[in-house]
Formats: sequence, C-alpha cells, structure tokens
Amino acid sequence: MVCSPLEQFAIIPLIPIEIGPFFLSFTNSSLFILVTLQTTLAGVKAATRQGGHIVPNAWEAVGEMIYDFVHTVVKEHIAPPAVKQRVFPLIFGTFIFLALANLLGMIPYSVTVTSHFICTLGLAFSLFFGISVVGFQTYGLHFFTLLLPRGVPPALVPFLVILELISYCFRALSLGIRLFANMMAGHSLVKILCGFAWTMASMGGLMYVACLAPFLIVSALIGLELSVAFLQAYVFTTPIRIYPNDAMTLH
Repeated sequence: MVCSPLEQFAIIPLIPIEIGPFFLSFTNSSLFILVTLQTTLAGVKAATRQGGHIVPNAWEAVGEMIYDFVHTVVKEHIAPPAVKQRVFPLIFGTFIFLALANLLGMIPYSVTVTSHFICTLGLAFSLFFGISVVGFQTYGLHFFTLLLPRGVPPALVPFLVILELISYCFRALSLGIRLFANMMAGHSLVKILCGFAWTMASMGGLMYVACLAPFLIVSALIGLELSVAFLQAYVFTTPIRIYPNDAMTLH
C-alpha cells in the first residue's frame, strides 16, 4: 500500500465535539498547538530563571541570542521608540512560537501546525485585526488616510483608495498562504524522497546501493528544512514589523 505524501497533513479529531453544523473537535493540530505553547513558555522560563546569571548557561545564552536578533530587526524596521516598545513583545512571541512550531513539525509522527492553512490564516488575521484596532484607537477615522498616499491627484483618489483597500485587506491572506505553502511543500518533498529511497532499498541488489543517493538528498533536505523553519518564522514576522509602523505612524 502506497501512502500519500499529503497524509501527514490530515487533521484527526482526538475528542470529537460537534454542535449542529459546527465542528469544535479537539484535533491533533490543536494538541500540537498546545504543545508548542507549553514548549515556548517552558523555554522562556528556563532562559529567565532567577533573573539570569552573570555567566549565562546554555538556555540563557540561546534566549539572549534570539532576543538580540529580534530586537535588532525591530530596531531597523520601526522608527518611533514608542512603537518599538509596544510591538516588540508581539513580534518576539510570534517569532518564538512559529520557530518552535516548525521545528516540532520535523519530529517523526508529529504534526506541523503551520502546514495547516486554517492555522496560519487564523494567526495572520488575528494579528492583522489587532494591528488595525490599535490604529483606529490611536487615530480614529484619520486612520483611513493610510489608504491615500500624499500628493495624489484628485481624479485618481477613488481608484487609489479602492486599490489600497484591497491591498490592505489581502495582506493577512498573503501572509497566511506564504507560510502554509512553504511548510507544506517542504514536508511533502521530504516525504516523497523518503518513500522513493525506501522503495529502492526494499528491492535489494543494485537498488540497495543506488538508494544511497536519495538518502543523501533527503539528509540534505532535512538540514535545509531545519533552516527553513527559522527562515519562515522570520519571513512571517517581517510584515508584522512593518504593518504596525504604518498603522501607528501613517504616512
């Protein structure tokens, strides 16, 4: 029996809960979201235990390295100091959560929650909605000037406002699709090549020796996927660094 490379992305209900037309079951994806959250909290607690040491241990060194990396990136993209202070915890927490979710998904028989479109889309829309709410709280109706760049001829205002509004609304959609598509494509490719290598090895003879080539490629791809786990967390948080700057400072 040949298993589909997409079988690893199946959402399996662990505790079925259905209320009328609503599917509210606790699934394997829900479980690994909780595992990722717990791992994130445990890692932060281990890195900040007792306020730290003069000579940092391994956990503290890793925590400081990630903190400095995110802080440097935020400092480069967001100008007003007040905005930096407000959005840094959000960006730091999102980066840690996504990086751990991607890394945990590399463990055999685990679930990569970031390969589920509903998870990435829900996270993207939640962040996007929250940033928009903060923008409205800060500027009120003046927030809509974000949709109208300065110096635009009056005749082009209606068209530009519509285009900017569509572009603004599709930010969250593109953010969710990009993370989901990259994680799903990478895991599918690894699964296909693993199946191909295992099939060659099971044939015996010369095929047993020839299967070393796919195994070497798979090993390289796994290393690449580990780097992609951090890269995709960085790519996802890049717009989150830019959007608050736009929403809180306007044009």
